[in-house]
Amino acid sequence: MLDMFNRWYKRRFSDPDAASLVVILLGGFLTIYFLGNLIAPLLVAIVLAYLLEWPVARLYKFGLPRSLSVSIVLLVFVGLMVMAVFGLVPTIWHQVGNLVADVPTMFNDLQSYVSSLPSRYPDFVQPHLVDTFMTTLREKVLGMGESVVKGSLASLVSLAALGVYLILVPLLVFFLLKDKQEMLDILGGVLPKNRRLATKVGVEMNQQISNYIRGKVTEILIVGSVSYVTFAILDLRYGLLLAVLVGFSVLIPYIGAAAVTIPVAMVGLYQWGVSPEFWWLLVAYGIIQALDGNVLVPILFSEAVNLHPVAIIIAVLVFGGLWGFWGVFFAIPLATLVKAVWSAFSATEHDELLEE
Repeated sequence: MLDMFNRWYKRRFSDPDAASLVVILLGGFLTIYFLGNLIAPLLVAIVLAYLLEWPVARLYKFGLPRSLSVSIVLLVFVGLMVMAVFGLVPTIWHQVGNLVADVPTMFNDLQSYVSSLPSRYPDFVQPHLVDTFMTTLREKVLGMGESVVKGSLASLVSLAALGVYLILVPLLVFFLLKDKQEMLDILGGVLPKNRRLATKVGVEMNQQISNYIRGKVTEILIVGSVSYVTFAILDLRYGLLLAVLVGFSVLIPYIGAAAVTIPVAMVGLYQWGVSPEFWWLLVAYGIIQALDGNVLVPILFSEAVNLHPVAIIIAVLVFGGLWGFWGVFFAIPLATLVKAVWSAFSATEHDELLEE
């Protein structure tokens, strides 16, 4: 067993380029795992820099200086964000308040409906099961209420951190875009010299991450907008709030769509009951999810969808457990990174066998 492990180790890591790749990956993993909270503004800035690099590059090709291109793109982006915040946040906050106010009524209606089940279906539903279910549900609702109160108090404390983000992140994005090449040169001087495999994987992943971030933002905007128009046509309550939830649910492949179905269905059931309008809502929502998964995602992520759905779900669970939000957000690129590293090692081993 030990001899087999030694042969495998020598075959995989006898190449200095392979060893350098492992060192770089391990260093990145440990940095994000232990310092992720400290460098969160930098991570946000890197994501935004990837998103804005495409319009900056286009303006630069038209002959504008890179500094001017970065300034124009960043000012337009910040302006759009400010318009979105002042246009959407008050409405969303108002709908959140209405939803919170309606929760007791929803709970009472649900309790009345569940309590009537033993008389309606005495052969299938026992009264003690209903009592146990309602007691458990009541405890969960109270626990959620306490969590909301604690979260509200904590959010007051985090306002200072939000202010820091609003100042630091735009500055970091500006310098990441403006001095991109200089920073890459500095990073290249720090990394190991034998990094042929690391460079190969890095070039592939740079393109993957760039396409992924732009595609994911586009998917959020399209799915959220279509959902809002659909909910508005159906006159669904809290339509904007639910549309925002549906849009951001695409950040978590498969799991997000399943999770956000619950609030959409619950609001529809509370508003209309088991009626034709409720079924129209579920059909429309199902069509949106089907078009997103079968049309929009393959168009936006033509290379990423080559990953098996099971591999994507495992990546969401593993990387989300390790790095929280960032692990979930980059689950597909990280799964692609694992695949690219495996392919690089396999190609190296194949070349060594050919040389022998």
